[in-house]
Amino acid sequence: MLMLHPQPTGVAPAGPSMPVPAASYRLSTEEADFNPADMRCWLTRGRSVEHATALATIWQTYPDLAPTAPLEDRMARGRERIRAMKPLNDAIAARTEAERQRTNFGLMERRAANDTIEDRDLAILRGRDDYGYDWDSAVAYAGGWSAADAGREYSFYPDGSGREASKRAAYDRGFADGGGDQDDLFDAARRSNLAALRRHNQPTVAPSTAAAARSQPSSWPKPNDHARPTRWSRRLMIVSDVTIEEVTPGLMQVSDLRLMDEVLARPGTADMTIVTIDRLAGFVVGHQTPTTTVPIDATRADEIIADVSQGETLRTILAGREIDDILIAVQGDYLRIVDAFASALPLCGNMERTQNSLLQQRTHLRCWLDRGYGGNTNLGAGHIRWGKAIKGLTGKLGEFTARHVGPGPTRGHLIRIEVEGEAAEGYATSNGNTLEAEIIVSNKAHIRREMATALRAFGGATRLMDVRV
Repeated sequence: MLMLHPQPTGVAPAGPSMPVPAASYRLSTEEADFNPADMRCWLTRGRSVEHATALATIWQTYPDLAPTAPLEDRMARGRERIRAMKPLNDAIAARTEAERQRTNFGLMERRAANDTIEDRDLAILRGRDDYGYDWDSAVAYAGGWSAADAGREYSFYPDGSGREASKRAAYDRGFADGGGDQDDLFDAARRSNLAALRRHNQPTVAPSTAAAARSQPSSWPKPNDHARPTRWSRRLMIVSDVTIEEVTPGLMQVSDLRLMDEVLARPGTADMTIVTIDRLAGFVVGHQTPTTTVPIDATRADEIIADVSQGETLRTILAGREIDDILIAVQGDYLRIVDAFASALPLCGNMERTQNSLLQQRTHLRCWLDRGYGGNTNLGAGHIRWGKAIKGLTGKLGEFTARHVGPGPTRGHLIRIEVEGEAAEGYATSNGNTLEAEIIVSNKAHIRREMATALRAFGGATRLMDVRV
């Protein structure tokens, strides 16, 4: 029979517009089915047959008194039942704790058998075997041993539990077994020096994952004007025997000037390191004049990748060179070759590659070239902060602001370099050449590049050498 609880005093009964919630029906049904004197009631709640039988027996021996019985008698009956249940509850808790100990230590033992166990886990097993510690104390022992062995300071953290004293004692013993000495003022420094020499304290990378630990050139970003300028002598560019200056009908026929000729025509690029991927020889130093317009095929690329000597060749080419800026100007199978021998490339602050369409590759290459300089001029370093072009393109470097004012007075587009809202007048380069605060740019597409160049020049300029003064 389903019974509903009466409404509490002072609460309006549920009318047609206020139905009794479904949860009330479920609760009442569960309470109606709950019979603690029946063993099956406890079996359905996860108890073992032994515990379910004991619980049902206690409830049969000490059942609830009738609601009409005196309050003192009903409270006395509850205390009797609690006293009867205490041994059973203690046994259940002890069984649960024993299962936890067995499961946790069993996991450590399986790791030891599979040779996948770590030093800290081994210390847990030593705490159990050598000192008879339970799980919690063995973990505290391993924490102290690990801290001492790794060269860290003594750091036991109180947890406020009733077993804090025993855990601290286990931690102290582990700390001492690991070589720690709390009475030595220079103990931590001594142990940290020793720990650095231990092989098991040094990070290791599996041979299969060593190559994946560094980013592949194919994932490098495109060049931008945020990076600081770099001397040509510390720059590396990798090209192919078929470079991106090859003309695509209808797309790149904007100039008869070959792109690599433009690169080599820039002042200072003779000091730059250029490596060419040749279809016959693989990596060769310098730029080789292309003899064909047909890119390398996948079969030949696989053959070069399988040739382990190519990695040594690339290392030999780059030996003794200090590289701060790398550009990968190859695509397709050429890029696969570079990825395969990425470990031979030096790690440096700027590692970029040209990408996407041929027109974008050309733009990326020119952006990268604009960051090079010969080292005989002062240039302002740092990150250029660009404003939104829709509001009028602005760039900021240090105290200087480059602003696109609009059309020039007679032609082109006007750029003004400002300091605190005023034109940056009176600045000169290190060799005494005056820097003009207003610059005329004939091609609107070059505004950003010219603004970046001007900001770098003003960033490395001084007001003390203005030749007009």
